[in-house]
Amino acid sequence: MAPLQVHIKHAGKTLDVQLNPDLPPTAFKDAIYQLTGVPPDRMKVMIKGGMLKDDTDWKKVAPKAGQTFTVIGAAGELPKPPEKPILFLEGEIRSCSLGNTCYMNSTVQAMRAIPELQIALSTQVLLTAPLDVLPRALRDLYSNMSRTTESVIPSTFISVLRRVIPQFNELDRSKAGGLAGYAQQDAEECWIQMTNALKEVPGIDVSGASVAGKKFVDQFLMGEIRREQNDEAPEEPSAVTTERVLKIECNITISTNYMHTGIMDVSISSGTDGCQPDPLLQSLNSKLTKNSPTLGRDAIYSQTSRFSRLPSYLTVHMIRFAWRQDIGKKAKIMRKVKFATEFDALDIATPELKDKLTPVSRRLKEIEKERSERRKVRKRTKNAAQASAPAPLSTEEASMNVDESAALPTAGDLEEESVYCARELSELEALVDPELKADFGCSVTGLYDLVGESHFTCELFLLLTRIGYMLAIVTHKGAQADAGHYIGFVKKSVSHGSKPAVTAASGQTSSSGEQFDEDDEDWYKFDDDKVSIFPKEKLSTIDGGGEDSAAYLLLYRSKSLA
Repeated sequence: MAPLQVHIKHAGKTLDVQLNPDLPPTAFKDAIYQLTGVPPDRMKVMIKGGMLKDDTDWKKVAPKAGQTFTVIGAAGELPKPPEKPILFLEGEIRSCSLGNTCYMNSTVQAMRAIPELQIALSTQVLLTAPLDVLPRALRDLYSNMSRTTESVIPSTFISVLRRVIPQFNELDRSKAGGLAGYAQQDAEECWIQMTNALKEVPGIDVSGASVAGKKFVDQFLMGEIRREQNDEAPEEPSAVTTERVLKIECNITISTNYMHTGIMDVSISSGTDGCQPDPLLQSLNSKLTKNSPTLGRDAIYSQTSRFSRLPSYLTVHMIRFAWRQDIGKKAKIMRKVKFATEFDALDIATPELKDKLTPVSRRLKEIEKERSERRKVRKRTKNAAQASAPAPLSTEEASMNVDESAALPTAGDLEEESVYCARELSELEALVDPELKADFGCSVTGLYDLVGESHFTCELFLLLTRIGYMLAIVTHKGAQADAGHYIGFVKKSVSHGSKPAVTAASGQTSSSGEQFDEDDEDWYKFDDDKVSIFPKEKLSTIDGGGEDSAAYLLLYRSKSLA
């Protein structure tokens, strides 16, 4: 049903508001809150026969265009608009914060970096068939963002999110004498909860059409881990289990300096910054104590975990918060941990999967070096042509340089880049394992580019991204677990990429169309309403090491063959 224009009467004033019968009453109440300042938990909306409740069925209310609703409740402070106009670079879509919603903004923008998700949400079968309220609200939000270059206020989506996931409806009553506002939440928890809510979205095939019996999350976001346990008794057989996972955890201890180390190994007894790590957290190589039926006592088991399936999108959670016993609450682990913008996942794969990935992975690395050399040659030739003519060389200088110049290739010696690309793609596709090629949505290379990262500060870093191969970061700034701010970073070269076209042979997305400088390694920094250029040399400043921005969520995308 199309949205209706209705009226509300409050404190002697009549105001116009939009009512969407396809959304829950909480969305309508939130729209009223934006106009009147009456918090939803203290608001009464009168309807025929009683009061509008959060679970009221709009079909029974049967609202009509132009209808007037009476609203009762004391108004608090109205939601404040941004102090300055929101400025964004051309082509980037921004999402306004509604107060302690940075966790949601960064998650929504991070998921927008997954073009296959928008394709799955917009397939024809979902346009005609019922869809759960949260995926439908996300689809509508993305649709609104794609139709405008102005700011988008996600009031409807946050209302649906708070209704579907009550955790995000919690109020913060910590400020004495002040009105209770919505509490700050965790971006990682929002990512997992939203991913779980998307589990019933149908999967897609290489043409972008819905596929019966498959789910999008299972295809593109879900990995499979095989865990093998061995204890001290050699005669006891190994215990092998498999588990489906949506993320990898990077455990940070007093000895963790690199993301890869935190993923592979962790010592449960070694905390950092006075924080005690959660004993339930597991690295890929770990030890645990449990009863051994063979020895008849507690024994130390060695557990080795490796991925038997790598998804197209790999999420890494930097464990930045842990319990501090001395202060009795969670605190931030501020240790500096370096993360990679390119991640080789072969080390975390099972031997069987590694054997399947190695041929194409090895050749892709070689081809990337060849592509880089060709770009350098073309750029050098272009710069030389644009430069003014050099001064004539003496006979002696010319004879000294003739051998050197002859050894250097020129752009004239190269074929068109499209010729190389077609040849490379054909070669790589022939190396892809048939089982991996048939599993559309898995990684066929085992090599990843960073496409998203989240860090916590005392403010919010909005992760704003466009469709394409992107590098983006969500970070956390601040020392408290229940406060802070998220900021987003997007690599310029991928931010200016074009919409993907799914290739049937590789099962990956490739971009074509708009050209950009592939040698430009700088980033865009999205700090709420401020957008600026972030030099690549400064990426090391968001590794952590203090209360400033520290990487929190990392989203990696499997490298394309094209």
